[in-house]
Amino acid sequence: MKRIKLAISILIPLAVGFLGSLFTTPSIGTWYTTINKPAFNPPDWIFFPVWTTLFILMGISLYLVWENSTKKSGKRSFYIFGIQLTLNLLWSILFFGMHKPLYALIDIAVLWVAILLTLLEFRKFSKTASLLLLPYLAWVTFATVLNFSIVLLN
Repeated sequence: MKRIKLAISILIPLAVGFLGSLFTTPSIGTWYTTINKPAFNPPDWIFFPVWTTLFILMGISLYLVWENSTKKSGKRSFYIFGIQLTLNLLWSILFFGMHKPLYALIDIAVLWVAILLTLLEFRKFSKTASLLLLPYLAWVTFATVLNFSIVLLN
């Protein structure tokens, strides 16, 4: 049962990442190449391995909370996790799907807060679960600065 829970926990964020890629991938070689980006913009190839790693870490974190909570005690944690994951997908839709960097910037700012709330909520059940979300928070912090720069440059 634990392996099934772990697999489900990892597949949930990976599935959201896959959905986001449906909006992202078509714009990488087209629209995204035409906009102005700051000098610190990473190369395109870096995003897939970074996001895949972050989604796996999110899944392991989710699993740890699932294992250390009851349906009732973990309900708030799972709800907040779902909100941040939805905001993560929404960012891809806004930025790459709709080509709206300003709307995406608003979304990513809310996402950052939602990740922090998830991290704090997960800490109630597992310190490790909360620590596993720190790279995600760090990357979204960087992505927020990148998104803000793109808004300013365009």
